[in-house]
Amino acid sequence: MKKDLGLVQAVYPMPVLMVAAYDENEKVNVMNVAWGQICDEDKIILFIGEGKRTWLNIKASKAFTVALADKDHMDVADFFGIASGNKINDKFERTGYHAVKSDKVHAPIIEEFPVVMECELLEFLHTDHVDGIVGKIVNVKAEESVLSENGKVDPVKLQALIFDQFQHGYYVTGEQVGKAWNAGAGIMKR
Repeated sequence: MKKDLGLVQAVYPMPVLMVAAYDENEKVNVMNVAWGQICDEDKIILFIGEGKRTWLNIKASKAFTVALADKDHMDVADFFGIASGNKINDKFERTGYHAVKSDKVHAPIIEEFPVVMECELLEFLHTDHVDGIVGKIVNVKAEESVLSENGKVDPVKLQALIFDQFQHGYYVTGEQVGKAWNAGAGIMKR
């Protein structure tokens, strides 16, 4: 029997995304975003409220990067989520992390995170119910240490953080239990 839980953001897992952009003085700003998703083969949507430092920076620079946070960098990834760039002027600097300028878009790449998408701003969405930033993914970079033998990102090696909105915990990806577009193929034959 199911028990009523009330209003809960009951989608699991949620990604832990590090969104980085330059401000008007080329200063690096990074934000932890769990409410984001791929929305087409070459597009990503981030649900970031208008007025956030990252939102303002993306509006000014017209570009951003999105890195996948991993287990080895959980403390800093969490800090980027609890510290506001509107309140802490040295948010990125106090982590000791390193940023390099993307060679594809006008945005910083945080060196410590192993997988990063380089994105151009396509549009801001604003309705009565949702604010979003849509970006075009121009390129993806990944550390060789998280690649499989076929040259693709290996989720087990990556140990990407996933956010749990039920208990407010971080978890990592684990074992593969099936193959997409194959696990349900037997039902097609019925």
